[in-house]
Amino acid sequence: MKQFCNALIFFCFGVMFLQAQQLTQDNYKRAVSFMYDNYNNKTAFNLHTSINWFEDGSGLWFVDYSNEGKAYKTIDFKKKKVTALFDHEKLAAALSDITSKEVKANAISISSAEPTENENMTIVANRQKYALNLKTYELLEVAEEKKEETNPHESKSPDGKWIAYSKEYNLFIKSTETNEEHQLSFDGQLGFEYASWYGWYDKMEGENGERPKRFYVNWSEDSKWISTSIVDTRNAEKMYLLDWSIDSLYKPKLLSYYRGSPGDTTMVHITPVFYNVTTKKEVKTSLPTGTHINSVSAGFAEASGKLFASYSDRGYLKETVKLVDLNTNTERTLIEETSNTGIDNFEYRALEDKQKIIFLSERSGWRQLHMLDLKTNAVKQLTSGNYYVNDIEYIDEDNETIYFLGSGKEVGNNPYHQQLYKVTFKGKETLLTPEKVHHRVSFSENGKYFVDNYSNISTPTKTVLRESRSGKIVAQLTTANVSLATPEGWSAPEAFSLTAKDGKTTIYGAFWKPTDFDSSKSYPIVDATYTGPHTQRFPKSFDGVFSNQSLAELGFIVVRIDGLGTSGRSKEFHDHSYKNMGNNLEDHVLAIKHLAKTYSWIDIDKVGIYGHSAGGFDTGRALLAFPDFYKVGVASSADHDFRMEKAWWPEMYQGWPVDETYHEVSNVTNAANLKGKLLLTHGGIDDNVNPSATFKLAEALIKADKDFDLVIFPSQRHGYTGDHRKYFMKKRWNYFVEHLLGAKPIWDFKWK
Repeated sequence: MKQFCNALIFFCFGVMFLQAQQLTQDNYKRAVSFMYDNYNNKTAFNLHTSINWFEDGSGLWFVDYSNEGKAYKTIDFKKKKVTALFDHEKLAAALSDITSKEVKANAISISSAEPTENENMTIVANRQKYALNLKTYELLEVAEEKKEETNPHESKSPDGKWIAYSKEYNLFIKSTETNEEHQLSFDGQLGFEYASWYGWYDKMEGENGERPKRFYVNWSEDSKWISTSIVDTRNAEKMYLLDWSIDSLYKPKLLSYYRGSPGDTTMVHITPVFYNVTTKKEVKTSLPTGTHINSVSAGFAEASGKLFASYSDRGYLKETVKLVDLNTNTERTLIEETSNTGIDNFEYRALEDKQKIIFLSERSGWRQLHMLDLKTNAVKQLTSGNYYVNDIEYIDEDNETIYFLGSGKEVGNNPYHQQLYKVTFKGKETLLTPEKVHHRVSFSENGKYFVDNYSNISTPTKTVLRESRSGKIVAQLTTANVSLATPEGWSAPEAFSLTAKDGKTTIYGAFWKPTDFDSSKSYPIVDATYTGPHTQRFPKSFDGVFSNQSLAELGFIVVRIDGLGTSGRSKEFHDHSYKNMGNNLEDHVLAIKHLAKTYSWIDIDKVGIYGHSAGGFDTGRALLAFPDFYKVGVASSADHDFRMEKAWWPEMYQGWPVDETYHEVSNVTNAANLKGKLLLTHGGIDDNVNPSATFKLAEALIKADKDFDLVIFPSQRHGYTGDHRKYFMKKRWNYFVEHLLGAKPIWDFKWK
């Protein structure tokens, strides 16, 4: 009897477990409702408000979304009050009349609006431009001005006196007054082409396909100088693709493109060249010939014959900025930025009227603003402290003030949350957005105003207009609204922190729970990964609150983590991943274990992971380097072996020249470690991350006798679109449902 009772109890618990694991159409319906397609439509409104500045500088317009539809609004800088951009009922009636199609007042769709004389405006609706009389609501079609047809393979000088063009791979100019032709270069040939440029996605079709014809010159403003380049493909190797997706073809189309892999010398090489239009002669410089991942970027200065040029050394351990004077054939090195690890965020702005250069550098250990005086060569650090300058937003040269976004400066604020500051050329810093959340800003052209979307993952977005000088809020534009999601049980993702693998640094993450969350249950956890190292995963603003909710609705806890080695903090923090990208997930393992200790409803024995591109590498790495921890993974469009990737990204972060670390971190060379369930997907014509490494990993897994799954989308590139995106989402959701949750997946569900 005792054995019978125990068996009965076991059976009942088993039935309860199976019932708990069953998913219904309602689970999938909720998952679909939280997809991006439903923002500003069904689930949430105004998570982030994009604004449109009027060209005449008088104000701006924007769309205020609600469950009643769209409302177009405006603010005039003189009145500083938010009003309707137009009478929606009257405009809807006018559009219905002129298009002979019903247009509802709450569903008007316009892409442009500009005020005109007599308080009227022009609008663009469905690609048609109209003149709108705001008193009578008469609409008149406006014919677009016909733009002068230009030949993409020639360029007219600013003064209109010359036309530059290429012929037989050389550069020529011709007088528009006399038609007299002058040949400027003479040694051009197929594969060594003057006045050309390298296109990252230039495709060649067939066995001996030609590179698309490319033409490029840059004229100085006074029309006396020409800057261009020589593109040398003679020794460049190609990457290949087979396009199987064309219905009318029964053999695949062969596609190829020039793209170097890490360590390659057989790459496209680009040489900067410059010409004096008066003498018709080339002016030689010492600017280097670079590969297509580190070529010279040159732009003319305001002074005739002078230009600023910048370039990286191969391996990205040195950045150089020069001032080149073509008049005297002299060069002056302005900035030499060096590092023992990859430099991926150097930036500069030349302020010629002030004879200054503003640049962003991590030479202090943190990314800060510096200023070079072109007269004295003196460098002054304008900002200082243990915080990170993200972007220069606006420079007011007249008042010698720089507006910038910085994160981690204010005590008590999350280090990933940025705020707006200004700093004078003398180094006086002022905080303009005191709210301790994440701020995303857009400046008016004259810099007097900026729009600020500020929020964090638990504080709904407020969008306001502010004065730049003081940061004072002038007007409230919109507020995020999630009132339709909240009654369904939705709550914002929860942020957390812990100590990283170095035993001292605080790292951050956030996790999502299903809307029907029950703390008495146990949930698998899925790591939504992308360790970068050039970006971040922590959801900083409120427009990211639903980004992982869909998968959570199917019965998972979904987590995003920024461990050591990602961007946006100190140089030391970032450098943890340099030549060490195979260890970027150690902090993820620590974080998930930390959550499991903190919350009893997390099942530490059921850990999944997914990621796209570099996140796809992470996914493969997770199951191969941590096979007893990560049990299920979906790796999409991944660079599984950096030696097969485009050169710049691995050389920046895994180092150059290529060494044994590339072999050590390769998913291909570690394929035999697989224990869990792994789904590999790739676009068949992915010209960003070539599918070759996914195929190579598949071959290695087969040779190692490992069970895995593979889906190729023949017509897709790096990102999946349309029906293919839906198919992939369905496949990814159900892979975790079946193999991590242990439930029966549903394939046929509605996407709306």
